[in-house]
Amino acid sequence: MLMEGDGGATAVPQSAYTCLLTAVVGQAHQVYEEVMEARQQFDQMSEENRKNLNEGRENLDAAELQTIQENLTETDSAEPQLQGKAQPDISEADQLTQVKLQKREVIQVALECIKTGATPTIKGPINEDDLAALDESVKAFEENFRKSGFLDAEAGKSVGQHLLQLQAELKQVREENKKIIENYTAERTLRKKYYNMVEDMKGKIRVFCRIRPQTKAELANGGSSIVSCLDDYSVILETPRGPREFQFDRIFTAERTQDEVFQESSRLIQSAMDGFNVCIFAYGQTGSGKTFTMVGDREHKNPGIIPRTFTTVFEIIQENESKFEFKVSASMLELYNDRLQDLFVSPSEALSKRIEIKKDKKGLVFAQGAETKEATSAGELFALFEQGCAIRRIAATKMNVESSRSHLIFSIMLESRNLTNGSVSFGKLNLVDLAGSERAAKTGARDDQLKEANSINKSLSALGDVISALAMEQSHVPYRNNKLTQLMQDSLGGNAKTLMFLNISPSDCNLDETLTSLIYASRVKAITNHAQRNTESKEIAQLKEVILRLKSGQPVEEVDV
Repeated sequence: MLMEGDGGATAVPQSAYTCLLTAVVGQAHQVYEEVMEARQQFDQMSEENRKNLNEGRENLDAAELQTIQENLTETDSAEPQLQGKAQPDISEADQLTQVKLQKREVIQVALECIKTGATPTIKGPINEDDLAALDESVKAFEENFRKSGFLDAEAGKSVGQHLLQLQAELKQVREENKKIIENYTAERTLRKKYYNMVEDMKGKIRVFCRIRPQTKAELANGGSSIVSCLDDYSVILETPRGPREFQFDRIFTAERTQDEVFQESSRLIQSAMDGFNVCIFAYGQTGSGKTFTMVGDREHKNPGIIPRTFTTVFEIIQENESKFEFKVSASMLELYNDRLQDLFVSPSEALSKRIEIKKDKKGLVFAQGAETKEATSAGELFALFEQGCAIRRIAATKMNVESSRSHLIFSIMLESRNLTNGSVSFGKLNLVDLAGSERAAKTGARDDQLKEANSINKSLSALGDVISALAMEQSHVPYRNNKLTQLMQDSLGGNAKTLMFLNISPSDCNLDETLTSLIYASRVKAITNHAQRNTESKEIAQLKEVILRLKSGQPVEEVDV
């Protein structure tokens, strides 16, 4: 066939196939544009055919191929006049090779035209006699193919249209399925969100689960992730007995930033400013990322909950300074080897200092004997915190380069006076970074570290007993079994708005610890607190101030009374 195609299509000798090719290519190009599967198949066919075409050309001698092409060209151009005459003397093998090569060239031209949308045309002028003869050949060709069942133009057109219709319907079905899945996911997420809001209104302790990324050591040892998330509220753990699903108030994957984590918990800071007792604490095995969540990194590039809270507290104060008068003070304690130590004083002074855990008439827990310091800015509060962190016990273990060897309790007391009606409210914000549970075999703890680990596990076990008792609504809750549970008495089952950050490892090497932590946190989520605002009227606040003055020996005027 002698043809000319755009887009790089090459010319091949002319024959009766030319008249059919235009219609076929046009329909095929439409399918190529509309159907992704067809496009891939055409591209693959084109690549394979090009390889075969190149191999065919390489197998023929250049001079011999040129002679064969010249003879064929002369024969094809004189086809109407040479019917019944002897053909040029070409060997049967050469003819067969040329026909195969010609077929590949025709296929390549057709495929290029299909891909580019070019219209194949007959090259060179054709006179009336040649065109009539060509038309007869085309009709004979079509008739033979119809009879043989290989070609039916109308059927081909119908099949192409049907294919496009099916493709359009398939696309529509996929879009509908996508919308259904999106709607289902959205409804499922909203249902869980509203459920959690209702539970929060009931006083349920909120639990956020944070999944840290795998460490370099875990990846180097061939560790694989066994934790996945269905949505923002469900986490799935792969266990030897099959997957287990746990639901919490929020799930944070490894991709979530410190800022995103803080934004979800920042509303509790406003509650503390409004006079509520608030507690935010982190729980999990050693090396699960608790200190990173609560404190941040050492370089302060990714500050955690505690430093961000300092900033937010004073931002709220600045926004409301025309309506309220605020007083901010803080204390910082460490529970190390079952002993409470004040981190606002020197280590030598802390050893000689006795701190006792007490409760006031409203049920609020406070540490009697602990140093309390005022702060007038976020910078001052952060400086106090840094001072205490420099003294806190840490050590390197096989599980964690900087393992916390003590429980850290940073308390912020917030007193606000309403300048309009004189009422006073007292809020307390406890920020707790618990030490991690650990197994000596994994951490390699010995001597002092082993003693520290035993003390940590003992206190966390006592905390677990309290949580179980509260979750089962038992009449007796063993708060007094450990100083940690005494400190957290008003946070667990008390009158606080409490948020627990569960930190877990996704690596399969920590399966047992992760499963235990998830079960532990599920029990915490079942605990109900009874948060109440700590406020006093103007008159009561004035009377208390008078009593304090009298106790200190200061004069009291009648106006004050």
